[in-house]
Amino acid sequence: MMSETKLNALELTTELEFAAKVAREAATIVNTFYVGSSEVRYKSDDEPVTEADRSANQHILARIQAMFPDDGILSEESKDDFSRLTKSRVWIVDPLDGTKEFIARNGEFSIMIGLAVEGRPVLGVVMQPDPGLLYVGAVNQGAFLYEAGERIPLQVSDCQQMNKMVLVSSRSHRQQIVDKMRAALRITSERVSGSVGLKVGLISRRLADLYVHPSPGCKEWDLCAPYALLEAAGGRMTDCWGNPLKFNKRDVRAHNGLIASNSQTHDEIVEIVSGICEEFGYNEDDGFW
Repeated sequence: MMSETKLNALELTTELEFAAKVAREAATIVNTFYVGSSEVRYKSDDEPVTEADRSANQHILARIQAMFPDDGILSEESKDDFSRLTKSRVWIVDPLDGTKEFIARNGEFSIMIGLAVEGRPVLGVVMQPDPGLLYVGAVNQGAFLYEAGERIPLQVSDCQQMNKMVLVSSRSHRQQIVDKMRAALRITSERVSGSVGLKVGLISRRLADLYVHPSPGCKEWDLCAPYALLEAAGGRMTDCWGNPLKFNKRDVRAHNGLIASNSQTHDEIVEIVSGICEEFGYNEDDGFW
């Protein structure tokens, strides 16, 4: 992993402006399908993919390859040839996170473009085409929300009392174990959202404080951009046992789940969450499968 000295020396202004522009362009493409029609196919029994996914993916990858030809790329909608493993800089892309929400036409989907350097996310852009919100964040650049022509600085909440925190949970993937965690954390307030990027966006805007995903369902393209955005806004993301998440691995699945928080009581949350995971028969070495 990259040292703190190297991290603090990163200058990512060009990359951040580029990623934000490409995300806006991809949103225009996605919206043409959103207001019209989009054929739905299934990669597996529960994994839909649409023309919007494929068209946005093609555009994003072409733009990255033209601008940064020496960088690696990992994208949900492209075959992984593992050539990225030889690269120190890798763009990690989900051209449409929340495809089920896109199909349901509820607006809770996003375009996510992240950059990892030496295995660590350093830049993240999350674009919500409907209603046109753009979240950007990067090391040494801070985090911002672009909304209706305004540039709004983002900073996570300073809430330290778990029972006063707002939990953001999944609309499409509710789990019984999350209900037990919520009870153990004594959290009574909850928001529901699709897309990992939009959940993290809510935390960065102080509209929520915590997101817990105790399963191996997330992959690197689900997490890279949100991770960088959250860190830039002052938050923290680890696995359910408090370990750092590593990127540009051969196996892209997050086997130990994730906790994203405002960072204030992250270690205490980890202690409670990991304990419940172990009660359910999961452990740090084997993960959730």
